[in-house]
Amino acid sequence: MTTTPATLIVVDDDPEIRELLVDYLSRHGYRALAAEDAEALHRLLSSETPDLLIVDIMLPGDDGFTICRDIRRDSQVPIIMLTASADETDRILGLELGADDYLGKPFNPRELLARIKAVLRRVRGGGAAADPARARLVAFGAWRLDRMTRELIDEKGEHIPLSGADFHLLQVFLEHPERVLTREALYELTRGRPAPPLDRSIDVHVCRLRQRLGEDAQYHQLIRTVRGAGYVFTAKIEALT
Repeated sequence: MTTTPATLIVVDDDPEIRELLVDYLSRHGYRALAAEDAEALHRLLSSETPDLLIVDIMLPGDDGFTICRDIRRDSQVPIIMLTASADETDRILGLELGADDYLGKPFNPRELLARIKAVLRRVRGGGAAADPARARLVAFGAWRLDRMTRELIDEKGEHIPLSGADFHLLQVFLEHPERVLTREALYELTRGRPAPPLDRSIDVHVCRLRQRLGEDAQYHQLIRTVRGAGYVFTAKIEALT
């Protein structure tokens, strides 16, 4: 049986990088397209349904942050952001706006390829619905999560979209309920690589996810802090059909 190759769109204003990545990704079995800016990307999106976007932050006109925010208004297509900035704040902002991963420039194309494969695996998931951590719709506490649309559903039936960072962090907790997870483990499970020394971005993401889940600032019922160890997701999880 022939498998249709995943379609990737590279958004970068540097023609050499666009050409290099399109050629490299095409040689590794992907259908790779390119756009030099937000306007060119939107023209492509009018006729293409990509499986993943690779977006540089520093673009003329609308930058990568703006593109990510605009895309997330009506699409959950995975996004990997490229950045030449060493500022961790830029990387955290990209994840909070809905990016699924980021990669600093300059980078080895092999690392980008590995990131692409990891993100597509996470998004496509798989497994039987009998496994609560892999079912499309799962219930925990007062919430339901639709893994296909990446939305939380509250008791009133209101749908709340999650950013890429929030979704992947919640996914990790759902896959490891009632187990203490260190910050280092959470970073590696959500990003697919070891945490940098002294990195505290996971604390920011846990705080944001708690807010999404309506957790009281003083009493964390679903995600509890284990002093000196990490975090534990305490809710029982049920697969829904």
